[in-house]
Amino acid sequence: MSEQHRRPSHADPLLILAMDHRASFGRSLFAVADDQPTEAQRAAMQAAKMLIYAGLTLAVADLPMGHAGVLVDERYGQSVIDAARATGAVLAVPIERSGRDWFELEWGEEWLEHVRRIAPDYAKVLVRDNPRFPPRERDAQLAHLRQVSQSLSVEGIPLLYELLVPATEAQLAAVGGDVDAYDRDVRPELTTQVIADNQRAGVEPTIWKVEGLETAPAARAIVAQARSGGRTNVDAIVLGRDAPAQRLYHWLDIAAPIDGFVGFAIGRSIWEDAIRAHLAGSLDDTAAARQIADRYRDFAERWAAAAGGAQ
Repeated sequence: MSEQHRRPSHADPLLILAMDHRASFGRSLFAVADDQPTEAQRAAMQAAKMLIYAGLTLAVADLPMGHAGVLVDERYGQSVIDAARATGAVLAVPIERSGRDWFELEWGEEWLEHVRRIAPDYAKVLVRDNPRFPPRERDAQLAHLRQVSQSLSVEGIPLLYELLVPATEAQLAAVGGDVDAYDRDVRPELTTQVIADNQRAGVEPTIWKVEGLETAPAARAIVAQARSGGRTNVDAIVLGRDAPAQRLYHWLDIAAPIDGFVGFAIGRSIWEDAIRAHLAGSLDDTAAARQIADRYRDFAERWAAAAGGAQ
């Protein structure tokens, strides 16, 4: 990682605008079937990602603290990758294949060549895991992730690990089908278990990108596990999960004051409304970019305000 993009901290957080969505991006916004866009759909998605990035660039000068970052895919966001390199934004790229239940590499055996060519500040994996998932599939996934982690370590490229912990049917039934209760009472402990399982398997991220937490003790427990065993160079950031603004405000309020949480990576909650309106013709390029900038800046300001009193 370059000196300019040194390790984020409580005083210098990493504020990522995430737009690495691929299969869901095409399906939900551009009517792409089976993740196979036409040339016109591909061009429209590429243009939309540049529009999202335009919003980020509008907001950068007014950030209250920290560094702006962008998480973007090579498939539809190569122009954004090029622009981020030119403008100095922290760059993270996904290396997982989009829309899969279990971890697969986007480019198969050629994945590391892509990473070397792009030379991002972070390589990101998205992983769905739960200690109650089938053991054979879990073990295979952890072994695959260990290989990726070790290869990135050799290359000197930090691993950004995005962890989703979806409930099993039994876990959801145990809380009466209440997803909020699962998030509050069950998911935090499962998340620490999954982090520990990855560590035992030899998977060593630099940053854990985790789902929002409802309480400060839960957030502190995540950091404690992430930094266990002398891993003092490991941090955590909060992901957006397409949540409403008020839910995100709460997650940011919980995480920002806690040592070890060093920022966020929020995507759809920032740009989806603007892109939908732009595609419908009710926002032009300038207005859409401004709306994206305002929403990104709003979350950055919320983080800065909450980070004022460390816990």
